[in-house]
Amino acid sequence: MSPADSTAAEQPVRGRPRSEAVERAIIEGVMKLLEEGVSLAEISIERIARTAGVGKAAIYRRWSGKEELFVDVLRTAEPDDLELPGTSMRDDLIVLLESLRRRGLVNRSSAILHNVQVQMKSSPKIWAAYHNTVIAPRRRLGIEVLRRGQRNGELRLDVDVDLVNDLFVGPMLVRAVLRPDADLPEYLPERIVDTLLAGLRPVSTPVP
Repeated sequence: MSPADSTAAEQPVRGRPRSEAVERAIIEGVMKLLEEGVSLAEISIERIARTAGVGKAAIYRRWSGKEELFVDVLRTAEPDDLELPGTSMRDDLIVLLESLRRRGLVNRSSAILHNVQVQMKSSPKIWAAYHNTVIAPRRRLGIEVLRRGQRNGELRLDVDVDLVNDLFVGPMLVRAVLRPDADLPEYLPERIVDTLLAGLRPVSTPVP
């Protein structure tokens, strides 16, 4: 290697690396405004920047606008999705419903998170961003689990996996969202999955 090449190799890479501390300050700045009762409609990029102690450019380098930022704030406040075990369709479905149960518990215990989600649905742009980046991928994952179950012989081939996915998710959503007085016990995901699979598993044809 020539001296010139050696010098070039030692040159630091130009550009400002993204700081996790800055991102955290921005997320926490939005949460602080929400805790103070500021509505999503009243939260501007300028106001977020002042609260977080950063410049507007620092926000725009990370998010294209308020919608994407609000989605990340919500995802930070929600529990992480659990990793699928991949051992069987039944096991994966139970884990998917357990993630949904935990989000339901968090929504019940966090008035701020509940209020934000209510406000979000009144804003088409924010709701679309949340749906496209959070809800839709989770739904696609659930449908893929069911399709894998069909390929593995764990689920009847004649059922509509889109409809079946709603059948599994529906009871948990009813309890988590529409029935805030209903319990969300730890055994609920397993009970929902086993109850539905009792009628959805392939039926063995007796040997004549």
